[in-house]
Amino acid sequence: MKQVVQNYKSGELAVLDVPVPGCKPGGVLVRSAYSLISTGTELMKVSEAGMSMVGKARSRPDQVAKVMQSVATNGVPATYRKVMGKLDSYTPLGYSLCGVVEQVGTGIDDVKAGDLVACAGNEHALHAELNWVPKNLYAQLPDGLAPRHAAFGTVGSIALQGVRRGEPQLGDVALVIGLGLIGQLVAQLLTASGVRVVGADPDPARCELAERLGAAACGDPSSAAVETAVAELTGGHGVDQVYLAAGGGSNQPVELAARLCRDRGRVVDIGKCRLDLPWNAYYEKELDVRFSRSYGPGRYDPEYELEGRDYPIGYVRWTERRNLACFLDLLARGRVDVEPLVSHIAAFDDAVETYQRLKDGELKAVAVLFRYPDPVEHPAEATAPAVAVPAVNVPAADVRRSPGRATRTPVRLAFVGAGNYATSMLLPHLAQRDGVTLSTVVTTTALSAANAKRKFGFAEATTDLDAVLGDPAIDAVFVVTRHSSHAELTRKALLADKAVFVEKPLALTEDELAGVLAAVEESGNDRLQVGFNRRFAPLLHEARARFGARTGPASLRYLVNAGRLQHGSWYLQQGTEGSRFAGEGGHFIDTASWLLGADPVSVYALAAPGNEDLQVVLRYPDGSTATLTYVTTGPPGFPKETLDLIADGKVLRLDDFARAAVYDGRRRRWVGSRLPKARDKGQSAELAAFIKAVRTGGPMPVPLASLAATTAATLAVRAALVGGVPVTLEGAR
Repeated sequence: MKQVVQNYKSGELAVLDVPVPGCKPGGVLVRSAYSLISTGTELMKVSEAGMSMVGKARSRPDQVAKVMQSVATNGVPATYRKVMGKLDSYTPLGYSLCGVVEQVGTGIDDVKAGDLVACAGNEHALHAELNWVPKNLYAQLPDGLAPRHAAFGTVGSIALQGVRRGEPQLGDVALVIGLGLIGQLVAQLLTASGVRVVGADPDPARCELAERLGAAACGDPSSAAVETAVAELTGGHGVDQVYLAAGGGSNQPVELAARLCRDRGRVVDIGKCRLDLPWNAYYEKELDVRFSRSYGPGRYDPEYELEGRDYPIGYVRWTERRNLACFLDLLARGRVDVEPLVSHIAAFDDAVETYQRLKDGELKAVAVLFRYPDPVEHPAEATAPAVAVPAVNVPAADVRRSPGRATRTPVRLAFVGAGNYATSMLLPHLAQRDGVTLSTVVTTTALSAANAKRKFGFAEATTDLDAVLGDPAIDAVFVVTRHSSHAELTRKALLADKAVFVEKPLALTEDELAGVLAAVEESGNDRLQVGFNRRFAPLLHEARARFGARTGPASLRYLVNAGRLQHGSWYLQQGTEGSRFAGEGGHFIDTASWLLGADPVSVYALAAPGNEDLQVVLRYPDGSTATLTYVTTGPPGFPKETLDLIADGKVLRLDDFARAAVYDGRRRRWVGSRLPKARDKGQSAELAAFIKAVRTGGPMPVPLASLAATTAATLAVRAALVGGVPVTLEGAR
């Protein structure tokens, strides 16, 4: 792999080929998508490396003191060899990035391969194609957050920790001295906290940028503009806090802080600037001087950073990792905007040239990003064609059909899982059905299995899945467990030569979907049905028949008023169970595809900041489109699902599976309705079709290719949200 390095002795910068780091326990291996150049800290290091040995010594008196101590202890020759050896070696650059988890080490259960994470640390979030990152130095991205924005996570955590050290309150007035990258973020965070901000920086462009992003007033610290703004906003008392986000050797920032801070105000040092405190000025106002140590509590503690030992939240509310997650959340909800701070995006291969341009002043920048080969794209950077989801290769040959059964032979069913959906929506339809025997229920806890056996009349209850899959008397297996287990349980059941009914979703990742299809190909067993029940709803079936065949492309609108989940619902465990849309979005995509008579060929999606509201646009081979609006913030009294299909001058209207109508020209041609309590979303008809297929050996109710295409389209929604461009479904028909 490639990594940006620097020789501190010679100042040489290079992109080297280095070995891929191992994935050690307690961390993850992350493939970089974007990494951020700190135009303050990193450029200071690059500039120091270009100095003479005397210049280096002057810039780092702390290191000179260590050298002198080593001379006293070990002598000049040994110290010289040690210092030269350290200087004349390559050191890494970088400490803030976003990437995709490629491999998960043992002991990690909060992320999985394919997840997007923001990473921190000057030893772990380097400008490199791959990094090993320990648990407490990464955080998973909220849905909808662009990777290029998440690459600001570390510097955002630094700014956030600085703001926390200042303890601002609503109505305060703060002065931010230095409006570089950290200063800009500090100003935005303060503004988001209800604090009025005055900024000070000699660069007019940075002042204008800060004002555009919410600061009340900004100006050159040597002018009267800053003092005038502070006087007007504070009634002459002075600001409540001063945040020092400037660098350099001037003592002007700490002197300005003393002059403009109120009596007993707070001065927080975030940057690395000269701190010769004017004693009289600080003493007379009894100013509280505080230092902000990098990303937050946990920094420089190896037990926290390397061994993953978290601090109890009751004692340390905001740690490095919690600060990182908090900043990502603020980005996702639009409370902080980093897009205007991005001055330049460079290809990773051009890293050396980019650093040189920054050092020479040719490239004026607040923030610069490296974009890595094949990154996760974002709209402003999308120059390539649509991002492609791996092709869905549905087996079409050498697939053995299950033998037909005598009509009177009962179909023996096993249920894996007996949760709320299974016991309320599936088992009541099966328990009294002729030609069905509820043979075995399998759960992870003995009590839930016993409850299901007692209530629905299963012959046996067990926690031994392997025994059920190995029982030749079992004809079909229902997989009704949590989402994260669906694909693996389905794969095992197919390989055991069982017909399988798996509740949606079939898979949460492309790899899981590929694994299921590989099991079909390996076993020759294609006896699979996913619980997409809406296409079986009687009212919708009748409406489709009344609408009739169409001759031209159609436009379909599907509004899903999903509502909010109760606190504690396992659906909220996105780290393990996927997003809420990944879990149930297939329902609505399948319904649209069934009505349009084809599988989608591309997917585009947009997300509302701060919640799970989505707009998904599906394109079909004949030019038809389906727009799916999925909202969790709608009123509970509004219907959950409404659908309109428009084509050939006709409209099909469905209102929450309670009413349907077909409009033709100026007249309403047909209306059907059901009592609200009798809404039928197709579960009973779907189960009947599945049982019939298992009993007779006929084809499954929904073709395998359609199940795979719907699952791929559902998974593509996340890729479209991340990339901001349409995602092509390769192999879709």
